[in-house]
Parts: sequence; structure tokens; C-alpha cells
Amino acid sequence: MSEFDEYIRGGEPGRSEKAAAWQTAIGLQDVDGLKPSKYLIETAKKHIEGDITIDDVKDLIDEYYKSKKARTEADNERTEEADKVSARIEELLTEKSFSFTPEYLARIHRHLFHGVFSHAGEFRDYDITKREWVLGGDTVLYASAPMITETLKYDFSEEKKVNYASMSTDDAIRRIAAFISGIWQIHPFGEGNTRTTAVFTMKYLQSFGFGVKNDMFKEHSWYFRNALVRANYNNYPKAISANGIYLELFFRNLLLGENNELRNRSLLVTPGKSDKEDNSKGQIGTLSVTLEEQAILRCIDGNKKATQKEIAEKIGKSERTVKRLTSSLQEKGILARRNGKRDGYWEIILNPKR
Repeated sequence: MSEFDEYIRGGEPGRSEKAAAWQTAIGLQDVDGLKPSKYLIETAKKHIEGDITIDDVKDLIDEYYKSKKARTEADNERTEEADKVSARIEELLTEKSFSFTPEYLARIHRHLFHGVFSHAGEFRDYDITKREWVLGGDTVLYASAPMITETLKYDFSEEKKVNYASMSTDDAIRRIAAFISGIWQIHPFGEGNTRTTAVFTMKYLQSFGFGVKNDMFKEHSWYFRNALVRANYNNYPKAISANGIYLELFFRNLLLGENNELRNRSLLVTPGKSDKEDNSKGQIGTLSVTLEEQAILRCIDGNKKATQKEIAEKIGKSERTVKRLTSSLQEKGILARRNGKRDGYWEIILNPKR
């Protein structure tokens, strides 16, 4: 998808943010093999340019499908789903609210799929299996329907206990990947589970101060889903064990800006052959920093003259927190301030002396 690149490269904050959200929203439809209509693309551009609101977009899409003449294309209903859900994802991604609860996860599903699925926002009351290409037609074992609510509550409560501020970035990414893959494996919704999980993931990561790289979900949404599958698949008779490294590589690219190769074919299971962990690391990712410090480094990497107030606004933290964290990074020898206050700028030191 390159329809919105001109707005993202243009750099106007309002347009760039909306364009990035649209790019992600449309890219996520690929998880279920859906493609948006040309009408949605043109309508989205009007929204990015400020000619119409997101509510106008949703109304226009609804009217478009109400007034459309008899359909002959086999995928028309799925195109309608892609258009409507894309608009709703854009709305959620640019919305500032977030609640770390199973109820908010259900709210995301309800918001995305109301009028699309009759069970929008409701946990499934039946057990499921899904034949997976990456598993050679086998299925992941999903949570049984009666256990969904209880299991979600447990996983969320355990995640709330995690102190990411004291974790290295490597450990934090490993933990986040495990939590997200666990939520996905519970598979609380019969349909639309992966798109809901992806939106929840982005909202959760934004709460850490990260501006999530939209092109990751745009270009690698299918890899994201397959990585979730591999993180939850065990077949001991065939000597195959669940492996979260693929999902970790996705998150490293997403959060640290690394360029680990993400190939769907590399996720195919091979009976009797153990997966080899890819220990590729990006430069910033190898430093001993926390997730909050990593968010600051990412912000500075994009604007070396950013003030602490600007950094605080960008990552959603208080100015006092930014002052504390930048001081910590300077003490570690990872960050330096050059040229004083007026003409000053930040310098990230990639190989600090210990």
C-alpha cells in the first residue's frame, strides 16, 4: 500500500498521523485476505486532507454500500467489511483513550465489527479449530469457550504485575511478545480475532510512549498472524515446539527499528527440525535500556534537537519523567547533550564505554 506515502513523507503532523493510521488500518485487512475499495481510498484521502471528519467517512461508506446496485463480484461483501473495518481501525488508532482490561479488548472488537458480525464484542460460546497453512493444515489448540473470561482475567492480572521500568529492552520485548501471543491463543472472538489483537497491541504499546511503525502492520500483517500461530503450536510426536522468536523479531522491527528479515516461508513447520533463533540485533536494541528509555531514544533519533517538553508530548510522558530518563541515559553514556541550550542537540552514542 503506497496510496498515503505522500502525506506521511510530507511531514505535516496532523496529516502524517492520520495517513499512518489509515495505512495500518488498511494493511491489517490482509490478515483475512481482504482488500479495500477504491472508493475507500479516495474517501480516506479527503479525511487526511481535512475536508471531512472520520464520522463523515463512516457515514459515506455506509451510504455507498446502501445505495450500490445489485452486486455481482464474489468478494463484494468482504470488500464492504474491509472498508468499514478500516475506517473504524483508523478512528481507534488516533483516539487517545486506552484501558488495560479484557473489557477494552471486547470494546475494540465491538467497535470494529458492529453491523459486520452479529456477535461483535461478544466472547465466543463454542470451541474452534483453524487449519493453518504454516502448520501444514494442523491447528493451534485454542482456549475452550467456558474458560475464555477466566483465562483473560488471569493473563491481564499477571501482565499488570510486570515492572517494565526495571527490565532490559530485550527482556521487555520477550515478555510483551509472550503476553500478546497468549491473548491471541485464547482467541476470545470467533472472527476478527487477529485484527482485534493487533489494534489492542498498538494501543498498548502506545501507552509505553512508542510511536508504532505503521509500515510493519501494513507490510507484514500476514507474518504477524503466522508468528502468533508458531508461538502457540506444539506437536511433540513430530518434535515441534512452540517458538516465540518469530514474534519477537516482528516486535524488534516494530519497536526498535531493526531490519530482521520477516519471511512467511521461514515459519513453515518442519517435523524433526528445531527452529534456530535469529539473534539479529539493531544498534539501539543492543544497548542496556528500558522500554521507556528506548522510546526516548527513538524520539531523539527522529529529531536530535527535540526539547524535553517536545519529547514528553511525543511519547505521552510527563516532562519530569523525561528529565529523569534522559539523565539516566547520560549517566549510562548512551546519550549526550551537545552545544549548550540555545543551539544544543542530542547525540546517541551507540557504543558506550563501560
